[in-house]
Amino acid sequence: MKTLLSMVEQLAIKAGDAIMDIYQSGHFSVEHKSDDSPLTRADLAAHHTIVAGLQALDSDYPILSEESANIDFQERREWQRYWLVDPLDGTKEFIKKNGEFTVNIALIDNGKPILSVVYVPAQSLSYFAAEGVGVFKRDNGQKQSIKVMKNSRYKPTVVGSRSHPSDELKDYLERLGQHELVSMGSSLKFCIVAEGKADLYPRLGPTSEWDTAAAQCIVEQAGGQVVTLEGKPLSYNQKESLLNPYFMVFADTSRDWINV
Repeated sequence: MKTLLSMVEQLAIKAGDAIMDIYQSGHFSVEHKSDDSPLTRADLAAHHTIVAGLQALDSDYPILSEESANIDFQERREWQRYWLVDPLDGTKEFIKKNGEFTVNIALIDNGKPILSVVYVPAQSLSYFAAEGVGVFKRDNGQKQSIKVMKNSRYKPTVVGSRSHPSDELKDYLERLGQHELVSMGSSLKFCIVAEGKADLYPRLGPTSEWDTAAAQCIVEQAGGQVVTLEGKPLSYNQKESLLNPYFMVFADTSRDWINV
């Protein structure tokens, strides 16, 4: 598993390099998919890089990517282990050129992410984790283990979506009381919780399974939790729809973050 994790990290970096070539050129058009989400050639370049790389690693595992998600549930439901990929998470941040976008690759086993990499190309920063191996951050080549902060602050630090605010989140934060809100894009929000820089990430808005799987593994291996509003772990490939329910990401289980 350790060797596989290292190989997936290198693949994520390779996809990130393809993204940055386009990002730094400043020349890319923006299309819109059927759900009105944006699509650039950087999304597709990263997708093709990752799919080819994963197939070379192990052709036995199916691949579900945001850019090739039209796979019937009758086929998907037979998968025990598969790759779940968001080649460019935070396309809106990519378009805004604020650097807050990631490459997400996760290995799912029986509905649970067990190995993953979240790579931040604009920062040469990667988060990577696997069951039985641990969870790590590599910042400009320097590797260190990370863990969540178990004792939440009196005034908790909350991370929220920069591009997808919601009325539900606004209402929740009013009920939560005193807090510091930090807005950012992509799966970085999970990673900030995983490394102890934030206490809570309430996601009270739509996401898809490829948006969350890799970062969920990072959080869970760092000692945190990613749960639905019913308190159940977020799971994968359990239904026809690939949309997630609303969820909470947190570290300190002594506090009820859901029923505030």
